[in-house]
Amino acid sequence: MPMTDQDLFALFDRLGIAHVTHAHEAAHTVEEAQAFRGALAGGHAKNLFLKDRKGGFWLVVAEETVRVDLTALEKHLGAPRLSFGSAEAMEAILGVTPGSVTPFTLANESAKDVRLVLDAGLMAFDTLYFHPLRNDRTTAIARGDFERFLAAVGHPPVLVDIAAVTAARAAAKAGGGA
Repeated sequence: MPMTDQDLFALFDRLGIAHVTHAHEAAHTVEEAQAFRGALAGGHAKNLFLKDRKGGFWLVVAEETVRVDLTALEKHLGAPRLSFGSAEAMEAILGVTPGSVTPFTLANESAKDVRLVLDAGLMAFDTLYFHPLRNDRTTAIARGDFERFLAAVGHPPVLVDIAAVTAARAAAKAGGGA
């Protein structure tokens, strides 16, 4: 059984992690989330559930305004061709439906083999905001507490400056490279 938001909050409490959750209308896109949440200062994320051609799954958590070039990212990571994971795989592995993807899903046992990629730009913020396993809420957590959460659920991240990786590929393409 996948975790619920209440299970997640109980885990935070057991770990001594402070969290504040804001209710809003269901948000399925970054644009909707921006409109519904109001002016909450800090790092807001977009979350991409990806599958590689060898059957591995990845969760890319990036600052919401950064452009993610999947080809550039897969080359940087040395990952076999990345594409979006299906809604069925998302539900089976992360325990959430499209629009509710969040790094908090990594607390689910079914997500134990998902590889986590964190955007360095997002991790520059002191306060981070993610959906708490449902897309009609946004939960604030301190960056240090988020790092403790990831350690507690056994998901050490790969830290990538996604904006720089994307820009480097764009520059190479403009210069005639691949």
